[in-house]
Amino acid sequence: MSLTKYLKELWKRPKANLGDIYRARLIKWRQEPVLVKVGKPLRLDRAKALGYKAKQGYFIVRVRLLRGGRTRPQIKNGRKTKHRGGRKIVGKNYQWIGEEKVQRKYHNCEVLGSYYVGEDGRYFWYEVILADRELVSKYPKMKWLKNPANKKRVFRGRTSAGRKSRGLRHKGKGTEKIRPSLRANERRGKN
Repeated sequence: MSLTKYLKELWKRPKANLGDIYRARLIKWRQEPVLVKVGKPLRLDRAKALGYKAKQGYFIVRVRLLRGGRTRPQIKNGRKTKHRGGRKIVGKNYQWIGEEKVQRKYHNCEVLGSYYVGEDGRYFWYEVILADRELVSKYPKMKWLKNPANKKRVFRGRTSAGRKSRGLRHKGKGTEKIRPSLRANERRGKN
């Protein structure tokens, strides 16, 4: 087996396979800020699969997310109306929210993708791959980054995590209402 296959096997059950190393890492990460720029990817197999290269312009940021209660709060003041409703669950997965958080901080870069690196009872951690638009668009295979249509992809759910959350991993029977989007399908029903 190649190195990437061994890494893939290790990360199938990180708590069991990595044990004390994994626990020590989480303890250290809890003390760090929410966004941390890291030198090299922790999971090389996933990073390479998502487009990371050890070249100028590519870098990795680890993001920490608070677990649980991804709901929008109820408005407390004002008159109670029938339209106000209760708490609304945010229809996004943690990974997508983490990518958006990183994009807001590094707005001159583009999010290529992200992958899971750890969790405990309180937090989730993901590593997000970023590419500097100016530097990376000079490489032949990355010219698409220069196109203005590809700016801020993460806010439109164009990354892998965003597409998964929007239900776009499947085609055919049972997916009639998710394309072009859930909102577009909702509008089509109101006519």
